[in-house]
Amino acid sequence: MEETISKNFIEQIIEKDIEEGHCKKVVTRFPPEPNGYLHIGHAKSILLNYGLAQEYGGDFHFRFDDTNPTKEKEEYVNSIKEDVEWLGADYHEHIYYASNYFDKMYECAEFLIKKGKAYVCDLNAEQIREYRGTLTEPGKNSPYRDRTPEENLQLFREMKEGKYPDGSKVLRAKIDMTSGNINMRDPILYRIARMEHHNTGNKWCIYPMYDFAHPLEDAFEGVTHSICTLEFEDHRPLYDWVVNECEFENPPKQIEFAKLYLTNVVTGKRYIKKLVEDGIVDGWDDPRLVSLSALRRRGYTPESIKKFMELVGVAKSHSSVDSAMLEYCIRDDLKLKRPRMAAILDPIKLVITNYPEGEGELVDVPNNQENEEMGTRQVPFSRELYIEREDFKIEKPKKYRRLYVGNEVRLMNAYFVTCTGYDVDEEGNVTCVYATYDPESRGGNSPDGRKVRGTIHWVSAPTAKKAEIRLYENIVDEEKGVYNEDGSINVNPNSLTVIKEAYVEPELEKYDKGDSFQFMRTGYFCLDSKDSTKEHMVFNRIVSLKSSYKPN
Repeated sequence: MEETISKNFIEQIIEKDIEEGHCKKVVTRFPPEPNGYLHIGHAKSILLNYGLAQEYGGDFHFRFDDTNPTKEKEEYVNSIKEDVEWLGADYHEHIYYASNYFDKMYECAEFLIKKGKAYVCDLNAEQIREYRGTLTEPGKNSPYRDRTPEENLQLFREMKEGKYPDGSKVLRAKIDMTSGNINMRDPILYRIARMEHHNTGNKWCIYPMYDFAHPLEDAFEGVTHSICTLEFEDHRPLYDWVVNECEFENPPKQIEFAKLYLTNVVTGKRYIKKLVEDGIVDGWDDPRLVSLSALRRRGYTPESIKKFMELVGVAKSHSSVDSAMLEYCIRDDLKLKRPRMAAILDPIKLVITNYPEGEGELVDVPNNQENEEMGTRQVPFSRELYIEREDFKIEKPKKYRRLYVGNEVRLMNAYFVTCTGYDVDEEGNVTCVYATYDPESRGGNSPDGRKVRGTIHWVSAPTAKKAEIRLYENIVDEEKGVYNEDGSINVNPNSLTVIKEAYVEPELEKYDKGDSFQFMRTGYFCLDSKDSTKEHMVFNRIVSLKSSYKPN
């Protein structure tokens, strides 16, 4: 019996359109405006649009919706391109810029003017708002609404030629000022704005509005299904009006889906921008953020993002997703793929007093205990080691199984050692721990079969490499919620802890920026892609080892 695969509502619409002959080849698109960096919510749109094109043997278009030069930068263009490619959304030759269509958009505007479907209006922005009406009251017609097509055409061409100051005139669609949908009350199609554009320079002093430009871009490219988030649902009648009044033969179909909302996470561009501008984070790629560049720098993989989106699914109604689900996905992706290495974050020295001075050896260590195919490596062992401070106690707590005077523990993959003493400084802080080892227990197993209940990890002091470790927590103070009443963010003061003098095994020097690992008993980490060097390794904690979260 064949397994029945449930289709989401978008797939059902597309399959019906194919079946009824409305489209021969599916074409989807991801159309970001280059006014900031992409975040985790954009990944849902990228992977959904790309996945649908793949599923139905169609094309995926990547288009910069760069119609607003007041907010756009080449920096954002480059970062968005890097993000899309990192996620594996292969657009092939299908990369486009809305600004490359400005001439064709202008022609469409003139076409609407000649049809009597658009007019030049001299009302200022405040007057246009007043004339528009409210959700309960209809709008009223502009006094300039009845200009002739000839007069409108001349005025619009003069707008293009730069004869009028910014804000003095706009081109509006002539639809219905009494419509129950405010978006249909003669919306603005073009405004005058003398701004240099990152792509077209100073060629234009008039620019199309998003609601006019977007449906035209889709239509020019032959997009069949324009998939967007729910806030555009009320804009769909205007989208359809534009492509129908401009008389495209096979107009695209707009379909809306629910945005991705994560609990206790800052996703809004303006909020992220404020965190950057106020110096609370060190840029759009600060690993505490959920911009895609930040997630990449922190050590998240494209595979973990894809897994997350599969678990979230596609829906018509808004809902919030526990951010712990994203952490679950990266743990699940890394646990069998990455080597497990030794790193000591809060070091104290352990001296094995009966181990020969000046000597050392190499011990075999599995690269990943859960994946034998990853093989083994040889790790230096010596008389002096670094261990975690929490692995020794002067006073033994209840059920404590690690080092205290008189107790025997296993040094992971090496030997059994028994604690014999310790040194403290003037403040009573432990500075050194002493132990003896059992030479017959090499590999961490005793020949006489005695049981040792505690196991600790270590690095050899003579060969250990000093490293900087950055421990990240949520940028938001989760107990207080994301936002204050005034709209500011409740920043967690402990969102970043920097450890300057950690020690790691020398094998880690062989790796490159961005490579990730499991640090034994501590968590998953990666070499920071920005600040790490061969001389000064910097590791970001991707995620802790365990969580109580379980997917449904």
